[in-house]
Amino acid sequence: MKRAVITGLGAVTPIGNNVTEYWENLLKGKSGAANITRFDTANYKTKFACEVKNFDPLLYFEKQEVRKLDLFTQYALAATHECMQDSGIDLGRCDLSRVGVILATGIGGMLTFEEEILSFGESGKIPRFNPFFITKLIPNIAAGQISIRYGLHGISYSVASACASSNNALASALDLIRLGRVDIIIAGGAESPVTQAGIGGFGSMKALSTLNDMPETASRPFDRTRDGFVAGEGSGVLMVEELQHALNRGARIYCELAGYGAASDAYHVAATHPEGFGAILAMEGALADSGLSIDDITYINAHATATPVGDISECKAIEKVFGNSLRKIQISATKSMTGHLLGAAGAIEAIACVKAVENNRIPPTINLHEPDPQINPEFNLTPLKAVDREVNAAMNNTFGFGGHTITTVMKKYK
Repeated sequence: MKRAVITGLGAVTPIGNNVTEYWENLLKGKSGAANITRFDTANYKTKFACEVKNFDPLLYFEKQEVRKLDLFTQYALAATHECMQDSGIDLGRCDLSRVGVILATGIGGMLTFEEEILSFGESGKIPRFNPFFITKLIPNIAAGQISIRYGLHGISYSVASACASSNNALASALDLIRLGRVDIIIAGGAESPVTQAGIGGFGSMKALSTLNDMPETASRPFDRTRDGFVAGEGSGVLMVEELQHALNRGARIYCELAGYGAASDAYHVAATHPEGFGAILAMEGALADSGLSIDDITYINAHATATPVGDISECKAIEKVFGNSLRKIQISATKSMTGHLLGAAGAIEAIACVKAVENNRIPPTINLHEPDPQINPEFNLTPLKAVDREVNAAMNNTFGFGGHTITTVMKKYK
C-alpha cells in the first residue's frame, strides 16, 4: 500500500499569520481572544472572538480580486501560498492531472451571504445582488480557486462535516494517495464565522462563552469553570504527498500521515454522545488503520472546545481507548489559544501535531487552573506550559455537529 507524507504547511490563525508565528505562539501559550472589531457587539451576549489580526489581503491579491473573494477563501489562498512555498514544489515538473485539492469548510462564505442579504433587506424592493454573490459564498469555491490559481487539474472538492471537516479532508487525501489516484493533495480547511449571524447563531444555542470581562482567558478546555467555546477564524493547509513522489523530488518530509478513523455518534445534532461512543470508534479506527498500538501514541490534540458536556465525553472516550496507558500520554487543547475554527480546526490542529512530531515539543492547554473533577486525575492535560518530550506519534481528534467523528494520526517518518 502506498504511503502518504506531509511535505508542506501553511496557516493563517488568530495567533499568527504563518506557520512559524502560529507554532511559536502555541508554545508560548498566547491567547488569540479579544473583543470583536468587525461589528458592533452592543446587543450580543458574547462580545469577543479569536479574530485573525493584521491580515493584509493585498499581500496575496490585486485590489480588484479581493472584491471577488469571501474572507474564508482569502484565508485559504494565503495559507496555500505559504504551503506551496514551504514544500519547495516545482509544479512545472509535476503531472498536474495528479495534483488535487480538498479544501474543507463547515459554513463557507457566511460573511458574503450576510452582507448581501442585509443589503437587499435595506434596499427593500429591487433584487440587486453582487454578480459574485454565489461564487463567493459556495463552500467548494476555496478548493476551486486554489485549483484555478495553480493550474491543478486533479480531483478538487470541498468536505463539509461541520467541525470535523478539515480532518475529514486529510482522511480523504490519505485514501486517494493509498489508492494511487493522485501524487499530491493540497488538503485543509478555512472558515470565517466571526460575523453578526455567526456569533448570534452560536450564541442563541448557548454554545459560546460569555466571559466578556476576560476574553483572553475565556477558552478554558477541561477547566471546571468553562462555559462554552470561543469562535475563531482562519485556515490551515497541508501538502499530503505520496512517499515515493516526495523522495523522487528530494522533498523535506515533516512526518507520515499514518492513518485515520471515522465514525458517527448517531446521537444528537449538536451534542456529543455522553459516553463518547463515536469518538471511541474514531480513535480505535485510527489506531487500527495506522498499525499503531496505544503505547505508540505520545500526544493527543484533543477536540476539547470548552463546552461543559463535550470535554467530558471526549475524556471518557480517551480513557476507554487508552486504559492503563493513559498516564503515558500527553494531551492538550490548542483551542484554548486559537478558539474554535469550526471547519478549519482540524487542519490547524493537524499542523500542531505535525510540528509536535517534528520538534518533540507539545503545546499547552492554557487557562486550565482547576481541572474538572469529573476528569480522571491521571490525565496529563499539559496545563499552562509547553512540554519537551519525544513525540513518536500524535493523534488529532475532531468532532462535528451532526455526530461526525474523525481522528487522524501523524507519526515520525522512517
